[in-house]
Amino acid sequence: MKIYESYEDLPKLKLPYGNEVFISDSTIRDGSQMPGIVLSREHKIQIYEYLHEIGIEKLEAFVFNKRDRDAVELMFDRGYECPEITGWARASRADIDKILEVDGLEETGILMSVSDTHIHSKMRLSGREEAEEKYLDALQYAVDHGLRTRAHLEDMTRADNYGFVFPLVKKIMEIDPDCIIRVCDTVGYGMPFMNIEEPYGIPKIIQHLKKEIGVKNIETHIHDDYGFGSSSSIAGFWHGANWTSVTFLGIGERAGNSEMEKILLFLADRVEGFDKYNLEPVTRFAEFMEKELGLRVPRNKAVVGKNIFAHESGIHAAGVLKNPFNYEPYPPELVGGTRLLLIGDSSGLEVIRYKVQETLNNLLDVETIVEKDDKRLLKIQREIQKLYDKEERVSCISDEELLAYVEKYFLYQPICDPVRTGGGKLKNKGRIQEFAEEKE
Repeated sequence: MKIYESYEDLPKLKLPYGNEVFISDSTIRDGSQMPGIVLSREHKIQIYEYLHEIGIEKLEAFVFNKRDRDAVELMFDRGYECPEITGWARASRADIDKILEVDGLEETGILMSVSDTHIHSKMRLSGREEAEEKYLDALQYAVDHGLRTRAHLEDMTRADNYGFVFPLVKKIMEIDPDCIIRVCDTVGYGMPFMNIEEPYGIPKIIQHLKKEIGVKNIETHIHDDYGFGSSSSIAGFWHGANWTSVTFLGIGERAGNSEMEKILLFLADRVEGFDKYNLEPVTRFAEFMEKELGLRVPRNKAVVGKNIFAHESGIHAAGVLKNPFNYEPYPPELVGGTRLLLIGDSSGLEVIRYKVQETLNNLLDVETIVEKDDKRLLKIQREIQKLYDKEERVSCISDEELLAYVEKYFLYQPICDPVRTGGGKLKNKGRIQEFAEEKE
């Protein structure tokens, strides 16, 4: 019989192919295209520091203007092995020359728009033949100048993959067998399910590239317009991709990109063999993005939201106090979070007891014990319920308000039981005495 009573009891998942997988961050590149976001040089350096602390393998950056190049040079000055700084270019020799001008850049992505709508209405090319010629020329130019390459197959989930994209990939592999083929789900049409056919099925695309064409390095780059970003990135790993391109908090154009922190948590906590990432910085990273960039992180956002480890419901809070495994899927410290117990209209006596005891400990600097049958707790609970029942309060009880209740009912009463502490002397641990019964 299997018994699951702790985090350690739960089995880890295994990637079907047993393949080692990696993460390439695009917060500085794709994330900077989010409307209303302007990344200064200092912002980029700090983001780079967080990525280094987490252990992300690569990041991609623009180098089109001086401020971009200045930021990249300052990153190189840090001397870190990870994340490796890579470039991004359109399929033109002029763009690739920009990459070559930056000392230290050894890899670049090359944008290759592969859907017919992009080829005609965006690129203004005559058709697929001209597009293919343009893309292969840029790739060959990069390889000839010693660059490692990524082929960014833009809008692949709205393209004729069997008729155009897969044949193009074969020609790409002839030029650079180690090229990372980036499957770009540019407007989020891709689906993470196995039996979805052309052109939407991420698993089918990955498996065809891997098994039929023999691509060594496959990367997903998923936009979140339909909310499948992180799911499709994980599906890519599940079916043989060894890279995914993400942004922190999923920032980016429109609905953004696959969220790095979600994928990191899934790999580190649920999948076997991923001790290489340090998730402790992600909560601090999110706070930085809020404070410095003005982003609003929803309180209930997975991994980094302020409510992820907050408990108000009496049943849930009491369960967490007995064993966090009851209602927390992973420990707060894994992601640098903090457990927070709140008193609200659904809070039970156990939460009030815990918060009162915590308040007394902080206030008196004495380790105290408040028993659940202490009648003063019932009085505090009744006063709080009046706020919700009669005054129709709509917010939780603040720590300052709770302090007032503690002062009212506890502060001026004896705080230690002389029998337990011995000789009437105050020691570091005692039981809070109850009020004498009030006379009717």
